[in-house]
Amino acid sequence: MKTPFFSSSKSSSHNYSSSSTSFCESLMEETIQNSQSIIKKWDLDASSVSTSTSYNRVANLFRDNPLEAKRLLESVNDLQHAMQLVIKDKSTSKLLVRAHNLIQIAIKRLQKEFYTILSGSSYFLDHETVSSSRASKSSMEDEVSESVMADLKAIADCMICAGYGRECVKLYKVNRKSVIDETLFYLGIEKLNSFQVQKMDWELMEMKIKNWLSSVKIAVNALFRGERILCDYVFSSSVNIRDSCFSEIANDGALTLFVFPEMVMKFKKLSPEKMFRVLDIYEIICELWVELESIFTFDSMAVVKAQAMASLGKLGDAIRAMLSEFETAVQKDSSKVVLGGGIHPLTRYVMNYLVFLGDYSGAISDIVVDCSPMSIQMLSESCYLSPTSGDGDSPSSPIVVRLTWLVLVLLCKLDGKAQLYKDVGLSYLFLANNLNYVVLKVRESNLKLLLGSEWISKHEMKVKEYMSKYERTGWSKVVTSIPENLTTEISSSEVKECFIKFNSSFEEVYRKQSSWVIPDPKLRDRVKISLASKIISIYQAFYETYRGELDIETESIIRFAPDDLQNYLSDLFHGACFSDSSMGWSGSYSPSMSTPTSQGR
Repeated sequence: MKTPFFSSSKSSSHNYSSSSTSFCESLMEETIQNSQSIIKKWDLDASSVSTSTSYNRVANLFRDNPLEAKRLLESVNDLQHAMQLVIKDKSTSKLLVRAHNLIQIAIKRLQKEFYTILSGSSYFLDHETVSSSRASKSSMEDEVSESVMADLKAIADCMICAGYGRECVKLYKVNRKSVIDETLFYLGIEKLNSFQVQKMDWELMEMKIKNWLSSVKIAVNALFRGERILCDYVFSSSVNIRDSCFSEIANDGALTLFVFPEMVMKFKKLSPEKMFRVLDIYEIICELWVELESIFTFDSMAVVKAQAMASLGKLGDAIRAMLSEFETAVQKDSSKVVLGGGIHPLTRYVMNYLVFLGDYSGAISDIVVDCSPMSIQMLSESCYLSPTSGDGDSPSSPIVVRLTWLVLVLLCKLDGKAQLYKDVGLSYLFLANNLNYVVLKVRESNLKLLLGSEWISKHEMKVKEYMSKYERTGWSKVVTSIPENLTTEISSSEVKECFIKFNSSFEEVYRKQSSWVIPDPKLRDRVKISLASKIISIYQAFYETYRGELDIETESIIRFAPDDLQNYLSDLFHGACFSDSSMGWSGSYSPSMSTPTSQGR
């Protein structure tokens, strides 16, 4: 009897299905046979087998026996592929259990290898590197070789494909977070609270700031950048894993790093002298900002950038407040003038402060962008200054305007102090000395580039103007004691009277000015040359013309030969002998603010 067609077709289909299942199972069987030898060879629990025990003593399979490591990975991948084929056709196959058990053994070994490799991939930062802040951007590549990174990636890919991604990620997070925490601890980065900060003295706080400044570059450029490179490479197969891994291992440490500037702002008293340390912190965060944005790119890491930005904002507020306090302190300074018309301590203090401030021109420009139009108008109308541009700064540059304004505040204060002198000539000498000091400080520092050559030239002319007024008011009595026109005949009695008046006026001026001082040698020499040309030249002409007309008895009234005058003038302006006769007060300067040091550099 002939078999119906449909029966034949059904039988054929059954035979095909059986054949397919048989093929998949036979492939699975073959894969198991090929894989179990290498997997059991490296079974961590197979301690009862002597050969396995010797194999398990290998500390790092991927380092010591890379070919065996490669075979182990291939075995897991082959078993996983074969299992997927069998599951489609016969999900109840006993071979699936055998394959799964082998994969578990292999995964346990791979976890151990993954941990071993990760534990050896830390940062070896010696004291010299930390203290000098020499953190190379390629430090991660230096510390973790390409082969090691490739091994970690191969294990991660294998575990994720085998369904053990969660275990792999957990192991990675625990290990790398501990590496970050330990490295930050080694760098001296610690969590501080407000109570701790407010109990500190400035010496301790400054020490912590210095340490933070030297460590933050290493932390960003080496530690966090290196961890980002490693995480991206190992988990390149999954953006989500990369995101969660890096944010969980890095966020806490990065927040601790960038909350420190906020803690500094909670210090009990941030006086103007401490501003340079604050500026150091501000500058370094700005310098690292591009790097921060390239490292903490995921949304889950936005909190780190937000903290860094918040710290910048609070640092800027503190700097603005300290600048205002500095300006107010200058305006309210009530110290008396110095003896001899020399450089006032306030002038030294303010200019040294501004010189340091000029070295932070970039940061200050960002911070003082809110300079009021009223300040600019007052500068433009000032007889002393105008906000002229420096070499590369526009007239409205915030840093130029602010520095110009602070110099003006100082000069106005000095103008008021000059009026305290009873002698007008000494007032002008005081103004010349102090303005000359201001100009020299500008010329010799970064302020020259900010305020510009036009500013310097204008104020050098002002110094000359003050010196001219000093000479005119201080020596006019001496100069006018000698007739200007020597061609006009005068009597012997008149000659005698001229010598007497010259003697008297020169002695009086010399005695009074013997306590006066010009600290700058170049300015001192210029003044002596100018005085000599005005006094000695006319006296010598008069001396040579009329000395012979005096009789022997009256010749004794000539107290000075021309060479004597030169010697006397040479002795002036060193402040060798001080007297209060020309002043109505005495006292010493006790500034309310100490002179800034090089702490900010």
